[in-house]
Amino acid sequence: MSRPILEVIALTAQDAQAAESGGADRLELVTDMAADGLTPSVEDFAGIRAAVDLPLRVMLRIRDGFTPGGLDELRARAAALRAEGAEEFVLGFLDADGAVDLAATTAVAEAVAGCRWTFHRAIDHSADRAAVRAAVGELPGLDTILTAGSPAGVGAGLEVLAGELAKAGDPGYRQQILIGGGLRAEHVPGLRAAGFDGFHVGGPVRVDGWTSPVDAAKVAAWRGLIDGR
Repeated sequence: MSRPILEVIALTAQDAQAAESGGADRLELVTDMAADGLTPSVEDFAGIRAAVDLPLRVMLRIRDGFTPGGLDELRARAAALRAEGAEEFVLGFLDADGAVDLAATTAVAEAVAGCRWTFHRAIDHSADRAAVRAAVGELPGLDTILTAGSPAGVGAGLEVLAGELAKAGDPGYRQQILIGGGLRAEHVPGLRAAGFDGFHVGGPVRVDGWTSPVDAAKVAAWRGLIDGR
């Protein structure tokens, strides 16, 4: 049985190297955490790609919130990142009513055809998460759902997460659940015991939140925690 996935948010090559040193399995690359994580530049991606050997999932999001903004710009950024070597992505969009914007999500997914990707925490802010799952579940390349189970974070979403794990393998529930968003160390033992095997952290592996870089020792502590060591 493979070990559980630890994905760490990285903004810089320094973050990426610390996460790799601490035992992360994969990085989510973003910029501008004041806007909850937007698409990094091609130059930043290239610098991080050169600095580490880990798989990199690159955020495709050009505005704060969950509406897509300019699809042409999003698709162009995806193409530029792919040309630089990006192979994995993070995306997902809602409309003004909180339903999945399937047209936008599909258009961007088509721009990264052949790549694996994560539908991010837009699902936690949707009006009907089951409807989101049903709508996007068969889109090519989608292998992960990043979710806290609730817009208020993991602590409030534990029951929802357990219910979705129980449906694993059903239509719309074939993707790996990657738990992130208010995830705290005390949540992990119970989540591991319940069978969850994907964890996503950003602020908790930094000494002083987003104003400080990723700390390798903190990543190592999370690695040990989710591995049960």
